[in-house]
Amino acid sequence: MTKILPFKAVRPTRAYAGLVASRSYEDYSEEELKAQLEYNPYSFLHIINPGYKFQHEIAGEKRFGMVKNRYLEFKEEHIFEQDEQACYYIYKIKTRETSCCGIIAAASAEDYKQEVIRRHEDTIAHREELFKDYLKVVGFNTEPVLLTYPDNTVINDLLDKRMKSRPEYEFATYNKETHSLWLIDDPENIQQIKEQFGAMEKLYIADGHHRSASSYLLAKESKENNPDHTGKEAYNFFMSYLISESNLRIFEFSRLIKDLNGHSKEEFLILLDEWFRIENRGHEVYKPSKKHHFNMYLDGEFYSLYLRKTNYTFTDSLSELDSYILYENILKPILGIEDLRNDKRIAYIHGRNDIIELKTRVDKGEFAVGFGMLPAEIAEIKQIADENLTMPPKSTYIEPKLRNGLTIYEF
Repeated sequence: MTKILPFKAVRPTRAYAGLVASRSYEDYSEEELKAQLEYNPYSFLHIINPGYKFQHEIAGEKRFGMVKNRYLEFKEEHIFEQDEQACYYIYKIKTRETSCCGIIAAASAEDYKQEVIRRHEDTIAHREELFKDYLKVVGFNTEPVLLTYPDNTVINDLLDKRMKSRPEYEFATYNKETHSLWLIDDPENIQQIKEQFGAMEKLYIADGHHRSASSYLLAKESKENNPDHTGKEAYNFFMSYLISESNLRIFEFSRLIKDLNGHSKEEFLILLDEWFRIENRGHEVYKPSKKHHFNMYLDGEFYSLYLRKTNYTFTDSLSELDSYILYENILKPILGIEDLRNDKRIAYIHGRNDIIELKTRVDKGEFAVGFGMLPAEIAEIKQIADENLTMPPKSTYIEPKLRNGLTIYEF
């Protein structure tokens, strides 16, 4: 059983919502970031980049404290106000290609600990601690963990009915997305949602493994330091965006490698031949259409690589994952890439970007070779999580990506 609760969000008043909402900090180019900070005083970027006010770079705990100060200023100026009643929040994103919606709510840190909320990626301990310390100082979280659940008719019908009314927020963005938010504050609907999630045996993290882990560390530390702990305190939960599996969009990451690890082109192809049936596609832009098929771009030409299944043994769900096959048979043994997170010889392009970017970067000489594959499927992700296995880094790029600053969870 999962515990998914409503909460009293701190959020922008209706007039400021479109101005406050921002993409993830890392998504902005240097020019975009400068323009937002210079011309939009209401952007949430001012909170997470507090040094801009003083034209000074600030890092570490000093930055954490100043993030909190900027946040409090937004509250004092009534740009942000807190809801008086605990709500669930429906968030819908409509793009040029598709639309999706889900529920923003509070998920249980204990459910994460007990693996009721399941993960499929490893986390890095120092990043967990760093973000835990950040949360502890600022006292709020604005970037929800993306959780997914099997499609549920009761929840779908409830959302559809609520979305027929006027949204609390509705605004468009420069990249031609429309963002809408509704409040679910009716006690009967709240109880229905709580019961539907409570009947689910498990949920899966789609995106936000470090945020989940850090939130659990904060809950654990706060519990240990609170002699009056009851389990109902806000620190026992973390903000999440719960989305049905059919609303989830999963993309792959292509891999770019700077060199062939001392091999000539011919030697490299011979080494690949042990594990893959290779076909030179020349200038034909090739993208795989089946699992265990890969595309490769090398020396101005595309290649298809088909896994030789007579040579390769599938032992568990992880061994069948294409990103794992690529790592175990090419990246590590042939190209010498052991550390997929930190090795400077490897870079990634997520599948939202065109294969032409991969070709262009190789043609420019930035990289020697590029590899692509089909995206993982949700069934694969769940099976790997259920077997307590972890996928290689950058195995999935998952959407939707929410805007920061529209709902804030305080603890």
